[in-house]
Formats: sequence, structure tokens, C-alpha cells
Amino acid sequence: MTGQSGEHRAESAPILTIRGLHKVFRGNPILKGVDLSLREGEIACLIGSSGAGKSTILRCINFLERPDAGEITVFGTPLCWQAGECVQIAPERTVQAARARMPMVFQHFNLFSHRTVMENVMEGQVVVLRRSKAEARARARDCLARVGLLDRSDFYPRQLSGGQQQRVAIARALAMSPSLILFDEPTSALDPELVQGVQSVIRDLSAEGMSMLIVTHEMRFVRSIAQTVHFCEGGRIAESAPVSEIFGSDAHERIRAFMEVTHG
Repeated sequence: MTGQSGEHRAESAPILTIRGLHKVFRGNPILKGVDLSLREGEIACLIGSSGAGKSTILRCINFLERPDAGEITVFGTPLCWQAGECVQIAPERTVQAARARMPMVFQHFNLFSHRTVMENVMEGQVVVLRRSKAEARARARDCLARVGLLDRSDFYPRQLSGGQQQRVAIARALAMSPSLILFDEPTSALDPELVQGVQSVIRDLSAEGMSMLIVTHEMRFVRSIAQTVHFCEGGRIAESAPVSEIFGSDAHERIRAFMEVTHG
């Protein structure tokens, strides 16, 4: 069961390509040869049991973790590649430029506690994109308005609910004018009543055509937003398919078993 839905994606070149990705922690292999691609405007979800390597895939794409083997190409630029038995990494400036175009929204928000909401959303623009403070503030206002939090601009993270903090994190990512957003379990740290607000913001982004790669265990959310689903198992992508096939009656037995466990 492989393939991707949507004629526009079939005709466009991938903005992300991963081949043979490996990652080892303390002698323990976490990723064992991951292959994955994502096309412009595509919303793809990584699903699978805990420990399957989903979050590690994202962290390697964003180079928060250094791959031990394999190839990663983003926006047509190789960020790492295999040279014999060694993996070669692109120059730091190349990696930083790519990272700025694919910000990551973390499970636990990762906001600066000593900075206001406005300052959190401005920070990356000023430091990484070298925007003026006036330009960064204007962009931050637009992004906070999009997630419904412009009226919280002068608040500190501790004064916000978890759902509001996560929406600030999304606004911070949007402020970077991204080509791709990586979401790592964006709702798993939230109380159930706060999940819907964050999912609603992500759905709005999908309707606008934002490319997204999302790690999540929320199967109803996957069904409602994903175009492509990658099922992770044992450090590999065991299955990749359009969402209709993953949730269809012909889904592989191990995927059906996973769905039953997660009550999706």
C-alpha cells in the first residue's frame, strides 16, 4: 500500500526527500533506514506507537539531531548525504537557512518564559531573518491575529493556558514565513478541552495550502486533515498511503491493530 493522492502533488517536485535515514542513540538504533517524501502543499501525518521513531524523524529533518546515515534534501538543497560509510553535512549556513524555512512546533511549546507573547513571536524574525524590529512586530501582529491571540500580545507564557501557548508557538512558526511546518505532537500536552482550538488553527493552515508534516496520535485529527499518512514501525516507514487507504477496509492488518489500540 503505497502512493500519494492528489494530481497537483503528483506533478510537483518534492520539497522534502529522505532516503535511508539512520539515527543511533547510545548504541541503540532508533531510525533504521527511513524513506519519505513530501510535496508542496501536502499535509502528511506520521503515526505509530511510542518509540517508533516519529519525533526523531522530525528532529533529524530540522537538524536538532545529526543523522548517522542517509540523505535529506529540502527545497532542492541537500542537507546531508552519504559519502561511503560516512554522512556528510552541508555547511552550517545552508542548514540554518533551510531550518528557517521549516520551523518546528514542539509538544511542550518551547516559549521563552521571560519574554512576552509579542517578543516570543518577534525573536526568530530579528535574530534569524534579520528583520527590523518594526517589520518583525508588524508580522507578529498579523500572525497572532491569525491564531486569535493578538489581545494577549503583552502577556507572558505563564499567564496563558496550554492551548494558548501552543497557538503562540504556531504564530511564532508562521512569522518565519515558512515553506514547511513540522509539528511534533502539537496537542499531546494539552487538556482535552484545549485540543480543539489548536487543531482548528492547523486546519485553517491546511486550507491555505501550507505544507505540513505532523507527528500525532490523534487519529480523528489525522482522518480529518491528512492527505498522506506514514505508518512508523520499528524505526522505519512501514506503510505510506493516502489517508483514505490507511483508514479504509483494505488497510494492512498491523495498521488496523494499531488503530484499535489507539481507539481512533
